[in-house]
Amino acid sequence: MVADKHFIVRIPDNLPLDVVAPLLCAGITVYSPLRYYGLGKPGLHVGVVRLDGLGHVAVKFAKAMGAKVIVINTSPSKKKEALENLVADSFL
Repeated sequence: MVADKHFIVRIPDNLPLDVVAPLLCAGITVYSPLRYYGLGKPGLHVGVVRLDGLGHVAVKFAKAMGAKVIVINTSPSKKKEALENLVADSFL
């Protein structure tokens, strides 16, 4: 396969592909809109609906970019995970 170097990411040999793959798929799915719409800025609020695979990554990226993150989920059992593990700012 031939690809432009701007679209290639080198994966270090010591990282297992099953650990890296979610960041390449889910990571780009949530990272792109955060950057495109300028949501990853300190002081802005970002709502993440559903705490699933994409939701986990979205919370991590938005927090890393400085945004205040509100997790919106219908399952109260996700509250502890959102607030304590992912360090979301609030849960609805």
